Amino acid sequence: MKVINLSQELKNNSYPGRGIIAGKSPDGKHAVCAYFIMGRSANSRNRVFVEDGSGIRTQAYDESKLEDPSLIIYAPVRVLGNKTIVTNGDQTDTIYELMNKQMTFEQALRTREFEPDAPNYTPRISAVLKVSDGDYNYAMSILKSADGDPSSCRRFTFAYSDPVCGKGHFIHTYKGDGDPLPSFEGEPRPVDIPDDIDEFKDMLWSSLNEENKVSLFVRYINIETGEAVSKIINKNE
Repeated sequence: MKVINLSQELKNNSYPGRGIIAGKSPDGKHAVCAYFIMGRSANSRNRVFVEDGSGIRTQAYDESKLEDPSLIIYAPVRVLGNKTIVTNGDQTDTIYELMNKQMTFEQALRTREFEPDAPNYTPRISAVLKVSDGDYNYAMSILKSADGDPSSCRRFTFAYSDPVCGKGHFIHTYKGDGDPLPSFEGEPRPVDIPDDIDEFKDMLWSSLNEENKVSLFVRYINIETGEAVSKIINKNE
């Protein structure tokens, strides 16, 4: 599959929804992940990312304006030993808890399906990055309805062993704006990953639609030491 220009891909899509990127830095030293959220409603836009231990969680920017928290307040990033879990919903906790009981990433996600937000039935997208004694691999998943039919759940897992330096993959919830919102289709898109975390952060944030973007998280994990450096940008500051 051809590597896409991630900046142009984002600029040409006013509403990819929520997105996960996982990959490896060009110098081969860092496992890389990023997660962003967007919003069309006032409730979805009323959010920020905040640090929560070794992970992050979403939080209402203005608690007085928070409406239904069920699908917008969750922990997008949690760390379980040498594994970093990144998702677009409360399945982060499911993956964390079941992998902690020796189940696999895929087994954990078999207990979940797409979000119950008819008529969109937003896909649940997830990733897990494993860094261990100089080795690194990652996997990504999407759980989606059968072309908008909630009677059937389609489950796809993509595993990447020995990731290529300077390359990564991008998966997001929606093909674009619409009513109902059309779900992402196909494999995660191949993308380039830069060495510098600030360069990556700035490129992603500037490429997201100005009206719809809400928050962005980027993390670089040293593959040898496991030390992580993270950056957060919130539109609401």
